[in-house]
Amino acid sequence: MQRAALFGGGDAQMAAGDLGELLVPYMPTIRVPKSGDRVYKTECAFSYDSPDSEGGLYVCMNTFLGFGREHVERHYRKTGQCVYLHLKRRVIEKVPGASGGALPKRRNSKLFLDLETNSELNSDDFEYEDEAKLVIFPDHYEISLPNIEELPALVTIACDAFLSAKSPYRKQDPDSWEEELQASKHAKTLVQLDNGVRIPPSGWKCSKCDLRENLWLNLTDGSVLCGKWFFDGCGGNGHAMEHYKETGYPLAVKLGTITPDGADVYSFDEEEPVLDPHLAKHLAHFGIDMLQMQVTENGLGDNDIKPRVSEWEVMQEAGVKLKPMYGPGYTGMKNLGNSCYLNAVMQAIFSIPEFQRAYVGNLARIFDYSPLDPTQDFNTQMAKLGHGLLSGQYSKPPVKSELIEQVMKEEHKPQHNGISPRMFKAFISKGYPEFSSNRQQDAQEFLLHLINLVERNPVGSENPSDVFRFLVEERTQCCQSRKVRYTERVDYIMQLPVAMEAATNKDELIAYELKRREAEAARRPPPELVRAKIPFSACLQAFSEPNNVEDFWSSALQAKSAGVKTSRFASFPEYLVVQIKKFTFGLDWIPKKLDVSIDMPDFLDISHLRARGLQPGEEELPDIAPPIIIPDDPKDRMMNHFVESLDINESSVMQLAEMGFPLEACRKAVYYTGNLGAEVAFNWIIAHMEEPDFAEPLVIPAFGEVASSGAAEFGAVGLDNQPPEEMVAIIISMGFQRNLAIQALKATNNNLERALEWIFSHPEPEEESEPALNMMDMENDANANVLAEAGSEGPRIKDGSGRYELFGFISHMGTSTMSGHYVCHLRKEGRWVIYNDLRVCASERPPKDLGYIYFYHRIPS
Repeated sequence: MQRAALFGGGDAQMAAGDLGELLVPYMPTIRVPKSGDRVYKTECAFSYDSPDSEGGLYVCMNTFLGFGREHVERHYRKTGQCVYLHLKRRVIEKVPGASGGALPKRRNSKLFLDLETNSELNSDDFEYEDEAKLVIFPDHYEISLPNIEELPALVTIACDAFLSAKSPYRKQDPDSWEEELQASKHAKTLVQLDNGVRIPPSGWKCSKCDLRENLWLNLTDGSVLCGKWFFDGCGGNGHAMEHYKETGYPLAVKLGTITPDGADVYSFDEEEPVLDPHLAKHLAHFGIDMLQMQVTENGLGDNDIKPRVSEWEVMQEAGVKLKPMYGPGYTGMKNLGNSCYLNAVMQAIFSIPEFQRAYVGNLARIFDYSPLDPTQDFNTQMAKLGHGLLSGQYSKPPVKSELIEQVMKEEHKPQHNGISPRMFKAFISKGYPEFSSNRQQDAQEFLLHLINLVERNPVGSENPSDVFRFLVEERTQCCQSRKVRYTERVDYIMQLPVAMEAATNKDELIAYELKRREAEAARRPPPELVRAKIPFSACLQAFSEPNNVEDFWSSALQAKSAGVKTSRFASFPEYLVVQIKKFTFGLDWIPKKLDVSIDMPDFLDISHLRARGLQPGEEELPDIAPPIIIPDDPKDRMMNHFVESLDINESSVMQLAEMGFPLEACRKAVYYTGNLGAEVAFNWIIAHMEEPDFAEPLVIPAFGEVASSGAAEFGAVGLDNQPPEEMVAIIISMGFQRNLAIQALKATNNNLERALEWIFSHPEPEEESEPALNMMDMENDANANVLAEAGSEGPRIKDGSGRYELFGFISHMGTSTMSGHYVCHLRKEGRWVIYNDLRVCASERPPKDLGYIYFYHRIPS
């Protein structure tokens, strides 16, 4: 942007000398943004105010942070920074031409802010006008821009740099997600061939090979062709690119990513992902309705064909006229590009009173004590998001009378409709590759990530995530000796398996599968979908049944044996989160989804799953850890990878891999956390994913290099009463401090598995104490094992009855976690409400049987 375009013209309001003298005291505080500096000129750090807001936005000329009118005084008081660039965008009615219509469209020289435009306004009748001023606090003295001749050179250069700065969310490093997509130059003038091509809603296949994944629809001629691996990490033969080279047809959309909010579009000519502002029209050319996701042929309406069965339609309640909801608690969230998983989870989180009190209830305190850069503070951004959703400030219904009055005054004040969580996503995804991309992610994985951040960033005396915490009692039994071991661990989500074998409509499923295969072979549209109907009771029964433990090592037999494990609730949480394990792996290792219908109850009683501890007549397994098997050549990495000491729970590995983590990293996480479960291994992954060898094959530490042969087994106590160095080395290799490793081993009689549990229940290292050394005396009480190891207060739990009522659920549409769309349904004020990104409406048909994650609240006794 040329400086003349920004500052050319304008009337001088003061003499040059007066302006210079006025700004001299503040010159040392005015900085010129350099390459890499983030200038927040589109959004307030504490609210969702922007230059579009009534009060505009104030950008600090020293810190480059933006503040709304309500928050700029706070920043001034805290930092003493006095000079701000005030930005304001106005919407005005165009001046009619001589013929009575609007003047011909031309480039608006008064438009210089890099902001999104309001798509609801008719561009033929309205235009934008941007305004910039320098404001000096505390007297609020204003200097209108442009004043290029009157302002000191440094100030002019700084203002120019501020106004021409790119979005702070653009790509800053190779691993960052924040590249804002640009509209393709081909979108507006794209020619589409009238060749009669219609795209079916499923059953796609590359027209030049047999691939059924990573398929792209060319928006010119409707060809369906496979991409190359670099499009999204999937395999492909590059037929889409070859087609472009042959025809020159530039734009393609990825099948499986189309939602009412958009899709993944790639421009072969521009060689990058792009936006297509006219995507709905381009897809409709091939019979694809973005809103309802249903093909219509021969001009027939949806109701003229067959009843709706697509999960996209059912979950979004398409085809039903839904009443929009406005006000506090009914604020939508913009989809930033496959960020619907974040939107759905945060809507559910901030419907919970404990999170509302922790962040919105403490809003003033959190903001007052926020760091100098509040954009990098978790609690500040949580409070900002919660206030944005709950205040009603960004969810106001349109009032026609006010709109007419504003138009008559040649000024239009657009109503805020929803919030854009761009700053929040940029912060919480920092350092986490799975969330720092524009690809779809697993909502359950993001929920755990969010809980992890809440745990690490205390916001007061109580941690709001405690409402999800519960203790799981795991009973492991050696099938040969019949002896048992009871352990307890902390968890946040009840993962419920899908009992496919219990489907009540098996005959219909068999008939549907035969028809589907016949249609595929004959290249006909697939038949009407038939979902497996699974009783909830069967899923609950599958959860409570014993599971085989692979490669179980029996301490009673001192050898490997068959073992089974059952899980029960040692405590019931205040809020029970139930995940339906719909996702599994296909033969190609791409996550697939089980499209099933489960009759989830409104009222749930799981009291019968309460843990009972060691029962009369049961004998405990000896507290002896398996021996370490040292290979003949510890330096042989390939041999180390296959030695028998790799006792890894493959079930936990698969759970982690389904979240999208590399398989080898999942194996390492499960191994290094002693097979304590996927949740503990997940924490290990989060703590180690930055390491360069994160996805390298698992290698057993070479214990022989640091220990004598006499101490080759776990449990051997050193001569100086110190734990064996081999065990200390294992815990240190997992990222823990040496003193914490020693303290944990001493507190658990050098039992590695229990030491790891002790560490995870003691997030802060403590001074060694006599009670900690004597905790082993309490081991006879099986129910108190973990409580004792966790200290006198025990793990933070809110135990109570096991009776719950459903108040929300998150649904997923699509074939896998790598694609699709999420929506959230919440019960508020006695009725169900659907949160579909920016659209918040009263729900008419909440699809409770098709949910993925369910939220239950405990019923008071």
